[in-house]
Amino acid sequence: MACAQNSAAQPGTPKIGLRERKKIQTRQAIRRAAYRLFAEHGYEATSVDRIAEVSPSTVSRYFPTREDIVLTDEYGPLLEAGLRARPAGEPMTESMRHVAVEALRRLSAEERAELVQRARLIREVPAIRGRTAENTARDSAMISAVLAERTGRSADDLEVRVISTALLAGLQEALLHWVADGQRDDLGTLIDRAMNVLGRGLTW
Repeated sequence: MACAQNSAAQPGTPKIGLRERKKIQTRQAIRRAAYRLFAEHGYEATSVDRIAEVSPSTVSRYFPTREDIVLTDEYGPLLEAGLRARPAGEPMTESMRHVAVEALRRLSAEERAELVQRARLIREVPAIRGRTAENTARDSAMISAVLAERTGRSADDLEVRVISTALLAGLQEALLHWVADGQRDDLGTLIDRAMNVLGRGLTW
């Protein structure tokens, strides 16, 4: 998801093996090198070959396209674990609010800066913005599975899918508004506002 969590262990998060941890570390190193170059030279001027921390073939193995460097992350399993750890009877808006705000609290200064840069790239680069639908579909399917378990309904149920997609859209719009507005407001407060809109049935 566009907003979210760092890789620190959280309650309910499955333990990650050494091999997978090394893969995550490599992906994070590539992303950080790419973000630094994007900031220095611009996204369009930064080719895979310029990301010098690792070879171009390694970058391509982890991220098939430049857009994937921005949009691919390790946060999905953490988001899923966080949602599953919440009370089964809790409204999904409250569960998402809690998980997202807690994740923000855990972000380091470096991770927060990367979050800002990621959101800016999503807003400003059409190729990245166009690819966000793929990530949304993946994360929406995960949330639908969690919601289906809570309610006993099918994950393909229309209402379940609408709720899941709306939750993700609320998070993303809060993030994009935060960046577009120069981060004047607290992001956690904006997430609260977005979840409140959904929680009261899309009314003022």
